[in-house]
Order: sequence, then C-alpha cells, then structure tokens
Amino acid sequence: MTIKSLIRTVPNYPQSGVMFRDITTLLKDAQGLQLAIKMLADHFRNKPFDKVAGIEARGFILGSVVAYELGLGFIPVRKKGKLPFETVGKNYDLEYGTDRIEIHTDAILAGESILLIDDLIATGGTASAACSLIQDMGGEINGCGFVIDLPDLGGRKLLEGQGHEVFALCEFEGD
Repeated sequence: MTIKSLIRTVPNYPQSGVMFRDITTLLKDAQGLQLAIKMLADHFRNKPFDKVAGIEARGFILGSVVAYELGLGFIPVRKKGKLPFETVGKNYDLEYGTDRIEIHTDAILAGESILLIDDLIATGGTASAACSLIQDMGGEINGCGFVIDLPDLGGRKLLEGQGHEVFALCEFEGD
C-alpha cells in the first residue's frame, strides 16, 4: 500500500480538463490515514514547532491530527467570515478573482514556530498567503507539509523560493 494508491482521481472536476485528486478515499482507509499522519508527523517530529496551522478544509482534518501526534496546539486558517473572534486576514489571487483567508488575532505569539499543513500543493497561492499571514502575525514558518504535490503547477517552487521547507507524501504529474 502506498499513499498515492489510496488517492482517487476524478477527471473533469470541478471543470473540464482538471484531474481532481480526491483524498477522501485515503481518509476512509484506517491504515492509509494512520500512515499519512505518521509520515507527516515523523518528517517534522525533530523540529521545535510551537503550533500546527491547517488550511480550510482538508488541512483541518490532517493538521489537527498531526498537531495531536506532535503534542502541539492547532490553528485553523479559514475563509473570510468563518471565525467568531477578531481576525487578521490576507487576500490572495485565484485564477478568476481573489479570495481571503483569516486567523484569530490571538492564535499566534511573536516568534512562535509554525508548521503549515494542507492536503495538496498546486499553484501555491493559498499556502503562500497562509505563510505570509502567519509571518505578518509574528510567527515563523518552519515547515509546510502536504499529502499531494502537483509539481507541474509550481506551488512547491513558489514556497521554496520564499524560503519555506516543503514536504509532500506523493506527487502527481500534470494538473
């Protein structure tokens, strides 16, 4: 069993020509989910992190369990208007328009070491915005972990070019 073998590809979703990489098949497999979490946590285990941040929504599933595995707290990085307390946010570009992510103002203390987790790195826009937002709040991004990397879309290169370590459990060529 490999992590990659447990990920379903859905052609032409959400639009024609896109090969959607669906991790719900990985999540429903008890051994696969345990392996994915263990691999992510083990890769970062010997680094001195203070908290794990996860990007909505699949990054919540993975990031909170990685945080538990590492004995750390968890920070939800959410879409605009979803958090109940005071927030700070960062706008970022999408293919057609912009979006915004937000974090509670009291989620990160200056100088804290943060591990960012999400299910997939594609163009890197959301992950880059999350890293920038965390840094604006005084946090330090000392690792970015993903289940899937789509290297042809350039997200890994974008994050690495910004000085961030990127680790992914598997890659899918193309988009």
